[in-house]
Amino acid sequence: MATVFSWNWDVFLMVLISLLALSLIVFGILTAYFGSNKSRMVGIVLFIVGIIFGVFTIFGSSAVLHVSFVHQVLEPAIFYIIAAIIGVLIGLLIFLGAIMKT
Repeated sequence: MATVFSWNWDVFLMVLISLLALSLIVFGILTAYFGSNKSRMVGIVLFIVGIIFGVFTIFGSSAVLHVSFVHQVLEPAIFYIIAAIIGVLIGLLIFLGAIMKT
């Protein structure tokens, strides 16, 4: 018997914060590495804020919201990222196909 999906705001919030932390860390590293003087400082700040959000997600998920980090946050986040990348690639291929036909 298939399980019925039930909306859980705690898990949604933790996945949102974990993906925000991941993107801030990646964009902070890229900005700090490739940027100029002011951009490097912004990149470092983005990286630090991403680390803070990441630490809150890992430790705050079980302590504050009683959410299991690995099973309820990390696994759905990985699946959401993979699904988003596949969806964007399909949309991009359809867009490129339409543009090349005109």
